Amino acid sequence: MAIWIINGNVWNDEAERLERKHIRVDGGIVTNIEDGETAPDTAGCEVIDAGGKLVSAGFIDMHVHLRDPGFEYKEDIASGTQSAARGGFTTIACMPNTRPVTDTPETVQYIKDKAKREGVVRVLPYAAITKNELGRELTDFAALKEAGAIGFTDDGVGVQNAQMMKDAMALARSLDMPIIAHCEDDSLVKGAAVTEGAFARKHGLKGIPNESEAIHVGRDILLAEATGVHYHVCHVSTEQSVRLIRLGKQLGIRVTAEVCPHHLVLSDEDIPGLDANWKMNPPLRTPRDVEAVIEALEDGTIDIIVTDHAPHSAEEKAKGMELAPFGIVGFETAFPLLYTKFVRTGRWSLGFLLQRMTADPARVFGLPSGKLAPGAPADLTIIDLEKERQVDPDTFASKGRNTPFAGWTLQGWPVLTMVDGAVVWSGI
Repeated sequence: MAIWIINGNVWNDEAERLERKHIRVDGGIVTNIEDGETAPDTAGCEVIDAGGKLVSAGFIDMHVHLRDPGFEYKEDIASGTQSAARGGFTTIACMPNTRPVTDTPETVQYIKDKAKREGVVRVLPYAAITKNELGRELTDFAALKEAGAIGFTDDGVGVQNAQMMKDAMALARSLDMPIIAHCEDDSLVKGAAVTEGAFARKHGLKGIPNESEAIHVGRDILLAEATGVHYHVCHVSTEQSVRLIRLGKQLGIRVTAEVCPHHLVLSDEDIPGLDANWKMNPPLRTPRDVEAVIEALEDGTIDIIVTDHAPHSAEEKAKGMELAPFGIVGFETAFPLLYTKFVRTGRWSLGFLLQRMTADPARVFGLPSGKLAPGAPADLTIIDLEKERQVDPDTFASKGRNTPFAGWTLQGWPVLTMVDGAVVWSGI
């Protein structure tokens, strides 16, 4: 049965304003978008009244951790995709640092099959660059691509050997596949938990220096230039990395980059104490770094926003800043956090934020979704831009409660998510 979403507000990029529209969905695609001043013929159709709320293309998150297989106590494909849907995400790309590592066609197939059975949003699996993410031997890129992997990454660890990374890039380029890099020089970070700076000194903690990230970014941009691969930098957090990526783009090298909401709104000066819900990798950096990544997102040096959704158990996070694992959850707070901090304050337009979470991820990774237009996949989210409430981790669909944003009052919450023309979550 066809569906009409009536009385929705849709962002018009050319006019830079919201316009009232009625949207018809049939057969998993958007078939019509009509002027909202005239009531459409909805006979024989299901009707969803958006009531003046924002209707957008579904958000795309190209960096998430579903923890499945192997760490299902932290998250699994069912809970992770439900959490994504609550955040307005309709397509997510999951990282391979699972157990076993996603380094064989069989594990890629496991993720695809389980996502089809239990997932409620589109799940795109990455595969590892090296076997078991140990940095010693390349995986079978061709077989992994054939199985359905969308790119190669050893996320969670950096590829330490430059020759290994160059070989990986050359192989990926021959298959027209991207390399997605967690940039971190291990020799500079062992035993460190937070960024190098005042917070680390105050609490007697070893710090993670900015150059630990930027060294790999610079190395890999040179290798990408040599090989011609599409090289994508994960979770950019430092001013030095921004400078290198900007230069790489100016030189015409195929480099793209992403940033997380927490690196856009928090610095190490915001950390209230030794609560490990503020521990993530890369760590929260200085205010100077925060401004650098914001400006890089604004000028296109950084292409897209991702969450790096990284759930852990309460028991693990209770081990404290030094011993707890890195990572925070991000699906259910991403849009309201950024809408509240940047759109409501006037720094960004609504269209800018939507583009960095929809059309730009689709462009960078060649996906068919990410747009609200006739003929496009009916992956949509409805957002109540006026809705204001506090972040309550106990209400998350994710198994993870590890967020530094608990108690924050945010505005602009997703209230309905549709994937392939089917409503997969509704809070209307």
